[in-house]
Amino acid sequence: MLAYAPRLSLLVGLALIMAACDSAGTDPDPVPLEAQLAEDIEADPTTGRDSVTGAPIANNLYTLYDLDTRAIVLSSSVTDATQRAADSTAVKWDIGFKGTTIIFNGGSSGPGQGTAQLLSEAFVDVKEAPASGYSADGSNTGCPSVETPAGTFPGSPLAICTGSDNGWYNYSGQTQLISPIAGRTIVMTTGEGLYAKVRILSYYQGNPDPPDPSAPSRYYTFEYILQPDGTKNFETTKPN
Repeated sequence: MLAYAPRLSLLVGLALIMAACDSAGTDPDPVPLEAQLAEDIEADPTTGRDSVTGAPIANNLYTLYDLDTRAIVLSSSVTDATQRAADSTAVKWDIGFKGTTIIFNGGSSGPGQGTAQLLSEAFVDVKEAPASGYSADGSNTGCPSVETPAGTFPGSPLAICTGSDNGWYNYSGQTQLISPIAGRTIVMTTGEGLYAKVRILSYYQGNPDPPDPSAPSRYYTFEYILQPDGTKNFETTKPN
């Protein structure tokens, strides 16, 4: 039996090496994706109203937000032209907010690969990004016209249509409340071309429940899921 010992050791060694190779070649298990919450992202809040026209007084500027770092890249409170030009023409932001208008880093709004579409589907039910149907800002031809006290205007060419009931929100003239429309989800590509889904939760500071039109407005709270591995799947991601 001693004569077979070297041979047995060799076989055991080969088996261990093969097992290690098999283990190294196995793909790691996918990691569940969790929704991130962005709270009170300012969207050019007003400082009052014009005494003559009644129009809101604001900077008329966008706040630009990066989904990956979960941070504001450029606030609407920043008015320095040089800084705004440098930050707004970079790929490091994904989505922007000014009043009820939302833009994306692509097309007419930025140099990135940002596109978007609005789905009439609940956030939790959107398991995967659609393969088609996206528009870049400046190229959307499907927005309906907007009626205002000043007249009727053509629909915005932005990826997400503006105006009450046309996009993500409804405006009630009776209560003067701006409310996200239930069951609508924004699916987008980021400035770098990654897929994400977004649900607007509130337009008022502090995300009051129930919504309170007397609370400071133009402050977005929203949840989102960003897929970092480049796929359209919103349930799991490949670990690094």
